[in-house]
Amino acid sequence: MPSRRDRANAIRALSMDAVQKANSGHPGAPMGMADIAEVLWHDQLKHNPGNPQWADRDRFVLSNGHGSMLIYSLLHLSGYDLSIDDLKNFRQLHSKTPGHPEYGYAPGIETTTGPLGQGIANAVGFALAEKVMAAQFNRDGHQIVDHHTYAFLGDGCMMEGVSHEACSLAGTLGLSKLIAFYDDNGISIDGEVEGWFTDDTPKRFESYGWQVIRNVDGHDADEIQTALDTARKSDKPTLICCKTVIGYGAPHKQGKEECHGAPLGNDEIQAARELLGWSHAPFEIPADIYAEWSARERGAAAEAEWNERFAAYAQAHPQLAAEFKRRMAGDLPADFAERAAAFIQDVASKGETIASRKASQNALQFFGPLLPELLGGSADLAGSNLTLWKGAKGVTAEDASGNYVHYGVREFGMSAIMNGVALHGGLVPYGATFLMFMEYARNAVRMSALMKQRVLYVFTHDSIGLGEDGPTHQPVEQLASLRYTPNLDTWRPADAVESAIAWTSALERRDGPSALIFSRQNLVHSVRDEATLGNAARGGYVLKDCVGEPELILIATGSEVGLAVQAHDRLTAEGRQVRVVSMPSTSVFDRQSPEYRQQVLPVEVGARIAIEAGIADFWYKYVGLDGRIIGMHTYGESAPAAALFEHFGFTLDNVLAVAGELLED
Repeated sequence: MPSRRDRANAIRALSMDAVQKANSGHPGAPMGMADIAEVLWHDQLKHNPGNPQWADRDRFVLSNGHGSMLIYSLLHLSGYDLSIDDLKNFRQLHSKTPGHPEYGYAPGIETTTGPLGQGIANAVGFALAEKVMAAQFNRDGHQIVDHHTYAFLGDGCMMEGVSHEACSLAGTLGLSKLIAFYDDNGISIDGEVEGWFTDDTPKRFESYGWQVIRNVDGHDADEIQTALDTARKSDKPTLICCKTVIGYGAPHKQGKEECHGAPLGNDEIQAARELLGWSHAPFEIPADIYAEWSARERGAAAEAEWNERFAAYAQAHPQLAAEFKRRMAGDLPADFAERAAAFIQDVASKGETIASRKASQNALQFFGPLLPELLGGSADLAGSNLTLWKGAKGVTAEDASGNYVHYGVREFGMSAIMNGVALHGGLVPYGATFLMFMEYARNAVRMSALMKQRVLYVFTHDSIGLGEDGPTHQPVEQLASLRYTPNLDTWRPADAVESAIAWTSALERRDGPSALIFSRQNLVHSVRDEATLGNAARGGYVLKDCVGEPELILIATGSEVGLAVQAHDRLTAEGRQVRVVSMPSTSVFDRQSPEYRQQVLPVEVGARIAIEAGIADFWYKYVGLDGRIIGMHTYGESAPAAALFEHFGFTLDNVLAVAGELLED
């Protein structure tokens, strides 16, 4: 019968062979962590290769995602639909095995990792979701949500600031189902980390409120198993600090940076085979080792046992069981569209002139009771972002049944945690900060878009209109940055009606995240007829029009739509044919049919002015090189909002002057 080391060596062999064949990759981490992975995946992990989406499976996150051949080897060996040919195709175009683990490519990959530190932050999100879902659904005698989240991470993850943010919050929230293995091998790309990383990492995690198990021999299965047993009994998240040798088994390169991010070479691989006692050819795994590794039978049995328990739960609590299935499927309530449409109509009939951040809060007040899956939060700005609603209840270590997380000043951590929450299933996360501080969270926003997750970002204080706080807090280039992000829908609504539509669209969207951009200052309500109101959800639409073909089109978003309407009314009174196009979401507009886009922005009308208190250059896409843009070309200043809008040209007189110049050309 194959030994533990034989099973671990199968991981090492597949990893070094795949990296060598690709002539690219990172063999060091998979070879160094193979013994830890063997103990966890062979003996502990609750999963079913035959159904990678089983709701109560354990989640596994490889935060040090450059070691991707570790997880690909594990998935292949344990019986997932990942063939030996897929491993041979490592890092090749359209393969299931890209250079870093990517969600949606290979079954069993729970999240995309590679940007260091974000994987462990995602793991915090998984564990948070498990705790919240357990508190909301479990009942006496019926534990239908009861799984762990395991994460592997290395020195690089520990150095990245986002890991500090997320792990600190994990301790505060008592996420006891989170168990992280720290691969303490002392090596990064530049060499031995003692020259730049001398933190007392165990002490740091103890200060966060974690249980820390120190000095575990990462190549001793008994020590690893004992640490795991201890971790699973704790009421705190656990960090297991494993001392390992990077590239374990490669006699001339193990323990050195040479094996971190480059193929070992044929000679070193042959020497490793001899040292490890692995006599098999490249990509050859003996049948008895495959048999030992396969988790298909025990995984199916584990899921079948859970299915029986869920059937008993459904009999005792039929409504909860139906709600659990709906939420894990990601479906909205059957009457959502109808009720959302009624809400939008109600907002339109009220015609309030309010800040769009307040309109956002009103939307939350409506959607919150309708959608118990909403899990909100703010990076210590709830009173400014207006993300709290009357039914909001904070999630705490003692009571996780709530629907709101106080993330603290952790914009990046919050966003990466939300990605984990969304990936877990059963919850729809939204989190807020000032639009300016989206910059702290930028890479996590990108990861939401890359993984096409339903994550809602609420970014308030959207422009120079926030006033006296000055240019450090006034976003200028951020709107363009978000709009240029593939798969991300960015909404900058012009009033309460468009705010309600933006929330509705973001909640209904299942194939990507949305950024909802809201103002600090009041925005004037625009009156719309039924047809106009219906078109508002299409991202761009004709808000105010003329009789016949327009000679000038004004395109605006957010607070500047009101200014465009004023200009329209003045120019119309002067006998000009003017159209106002409100464009709350450029990406949604761009997805409309060519016929619709032509109706809104006819190519025959070249006289166009875009008006937005953001970076100007983005708008050439819609006005053309001969059009005009009233936008920002510099950073803002510290002054009252009204003074700033006048200083930077967001005035009726300036719009009329620019229009006059354009119409005379």
